[in-house]
Amino acid sequence: MARRPFPADLLLTGARIHTVDPALPEAEALAVHDGRIVWLGPDAEAADWAGPGTERIDAGGRLVLPGFIDAHNHVRLGSDDACVQLAGVRTLDGIHERILAWRQANPDAGWIEAEAFDYSAIPGGRMPEAADLDPVTGDVPALVLSYDVHTVWLNTAAMRRLGVSRDRTDLPFGTAATDPETGEPTGFVKDFAIKGLSREGHRALRELGVPWASPDRQYGRLAKSLDDAIGFGITTVVEPQNSLDDLELFERARAEGRLRSRIVAALFHPRGTGGADLAEFEAAARRFAGDRLRVGPLKLYIDDVVEPRTAALLEPYAGCGHHRGETFYPAEEFAELLAGLDARGFQCFVHATGDRGIRTVLDAVEHARAFNGPRDARHQVVHVECLDPADVARFAELGVVACMQPRHCAPEIAGPGQDWAENVGPDRWHKAWPMRSLHEAGAVLAFSSDWNVAEMDPMIGIYTAVTRRPLGGGEPWQPGETVDVATAVHGYTMGSAYANFLEQERGSLTVGKAADFVVLSRNIFEIPVESIPGTVAETVVVAGEAVHRVR
Repeated sequence: MARRPFPADLLLTGARIHTVDPALPEAEALAVHDGRIVWLGPDAEAADWAGPGTERIDAGGRLVLPGFIDAHNHVRLGSDDACVQLAGVRTLDGIHERILAWRQANPDAGWIEAEAFDYSAIPGGRMPEAADLDPVTGDVPALVLSYDVHTVWLNTAAMRRLGVSRDRTDLPFGTAATDPETGEPTGFVKDFAIKGLSREGHRALRELGVPWASPDRQYGRLAKSLDDAIGFGITTVVEPQNSLDDLELFERARAEGRLRSRIVAALFHPRGTGGADLAEFEAAARRFAGDRLRVGPLKLYIDDVVEPRTAALLEPYAGCGHHRGETFYPAEEFAELLAGLDARGFQCFVHATGDRGIRTVLDAVEHARAFNGPRDARHQVVHVECLDPADVARFAELGVVACMQPRHCAPEIAGPGQDWAENVGPDRWHKAWPMRSLHEAGAVLAFSSDWNVAEMDPMIGIYTAVTRRPLGGGEPWQPGETVDVATAVHGYTMGSAYANFLEQERGSLTVGKAADFVVLSRNIFEIPVESIPGTVAETVVVAGEAVHRVR
């Protein structure tokens, strides 16, 4: 065979490459030049691409996949080591123990901040109150974030510090719940994801002296999450909710060499966003249009979450009389809003968990297509937790992407006995995360972690998509909606690439595409499914450069 016109910069051999490209499903070797794949084929032909300066990676027979594209990963929000860690704590006593231990270790702290509390830890199925925190926090203000970061739990001292009162419940960072008899605020604050994580909400928290909202704490969370992402083989991260103020954090990370994964940053469009804001969004998209940091999609909410019964359902919540949640916009208003954004060329990521919320979004996309004419918009419904069967086929019909987080449907998180399943009720469990139904109906599945709501590791997401079993093993929940390993891998690669207009550049190992790939410690197509978690990204390559290795 004739020698190639130029030697490869990087040559991978001895691999079992699953390309996610039906034109060439498998290969043993690939060559990279100038950050792109220039050849795939058998080991026997690889030497023709070698030169004196070629870097070599011997995969040793290991599985190689395209770099994972996490289509919904809050790396900027992240997890904060300065907080009391409540993940996995399932009782109020357990929460008290964690807080008391933290206070002993941090006796001079001016604030007590905690993250990842589980709604099910509060007895009786109620929401938490300041009185539940006061005995272990005293006069030190305490702010506790729920595991989904959609709500905040305050003690009495924090309510005083933040100005929460019966006359001030509409807060810049959320909506304070009140006691139905006394009208006094309870200490539970809803709408934090919509208001507290907005530009104005974050500014208000900083001005009120909440340490968690400071720029340095924000950057620390981002930098740590970016390190975690590349360690898991996530070569592209879609950060789904940012304000214009947040973009400087990504620029800092790039300047300091922490931005090893590529970033797609969506801009948050809260209610009240106007024409001047949209012009700024468009300017930001023009400014940040590179292959390492791209800005452009818009993030909207139509409803909230099932656990505190704030998602919008078609029928009432189980045991809640007539209550079925609310949408943040009347259906007609949201349809006009989406049509206007669609007409300006924006792609929209719309948070929707309840079946009525999802239907409202699909109706709005249908209206936009009728009003503006069909276009390749690739609007996304994000989460798709409780989907009515009548709406399954509409995703493919309307070109809407189902951006889903498989880990959220694990039995120990959402199944029987957990708040999600109990609030929805057994008669609607068949609607829960219908991944197989959507896939078989032709919808594009874009898989993601929703870190830090759930674990970032794609291996955990793939395992759950394939089994719908608890992470430690056990009985599956709604196993009729599982998918196979190849479909799950596609959701984390080409599905997510397509969802973000990246399919010509990333998502498969194809000649001409970016050389983003991961060498795994196990072949997840051949090992028992229970061994998929724990599989490690041993080598991670972005644009032909090995940016992470397990030593």
